Amino acid sequence: MFDEDDLRPLSALQHLVFCERQCALIHIEQVWVENRFTAEGRLLHERVDHDKGESRGDLRIARGLPLRSLRLGLVGKADVVEFHRVEGDGPGVTLDDASGRWQPYPVEYKRGKPKIHRADEVQLCAQALCLEEMLQFSPLNPPRGTLQPAIHEGALYYGQKRRRQVVPFDQELRTLTENAARRFHELLAAGKTPVAVREPKCEQCSLLHVCLPDAPHASARSYLADLLGKSSPRPPEKSSPRPPPFSKEGKKEEEGEQDEDARRRREVPFPPLKKGGQGGFPEGGQGGFLP
Repeated sequence: MFDEDDLRPLSALQHLVFCERQCALIHIEQVWVENRFTAEGRLLHERVDHDKGESRGDLRIARGLPLRSLRLGLVGKADVVEFHRVEGDGPGVTLDDASGRWQPYPVEYKRGKPKIHRADEVQLCAQALCLEEMLQFSPLNPPRGTLQPAIHEGALYYGQKRRRQVVPFDQELRTLTENAARRFHELLAAGKTPVAVREPKCEQCSLLHVCLPDAPHASARSYLADLLGKSSPRPPEKSSPRPPPFSKEGKKEEEGEQDEDARRRREVPFPPLKKGGQGGFPEGGQGGFLP
């Protein structure tokens, strides 16, 4: 069980199943890039979440319903949860503003179309698992006399198709969702973004120009070493090393240089004195010593 402070965004499971690097860039490095598709999806969710709930006979609709699971360590919000009236004494939950028993049915809205991967299905299934925990529903095939039977299915509504896709919450999808939640927490705990791998799905990602899957994966040092090796630079010219200044040879060399400087100074003739001045200044000028 997770503490309240350790709950993480449920929507991150959709990022993780699509691409672990994308998930890490968003939820570890806090990188987000908006494009037309993400903006359209955000506006669609805002419209759905801000609509009011409604009631139609045997149907109750809740929008923007808060969700959480202490078992999976997730927190989020459902776009829509429909509650369908259960006939007779069938299993279901009770509602404060309606009599009888009701079966929850989560619906997630997406702007695009159905995908070949199961990222959207995992996100929807995670919502169902949260509802089961919050409403005290039991897992699949519960022992006789235990809590309410599980939520068996939900739906994904795709904006491009303008119709629902029913998603059964079978054991395979439930296991995939629970494994994704566990992997998400492991990724956050490690705090390390996976290396980029170029795949066809990269073209659909808004973080393509941040992720840079086509960039070299080598370290900067190895990349520069390889670059310099290909350019074949000319080796530096060899020169005899100069002895250290405090060594015996270095001291002799330094003394020899000082003697040579002194000899050169003695060989330079002093300018002759001229009348009225000295040191080579013209007559009547200032020599610096005599007026």
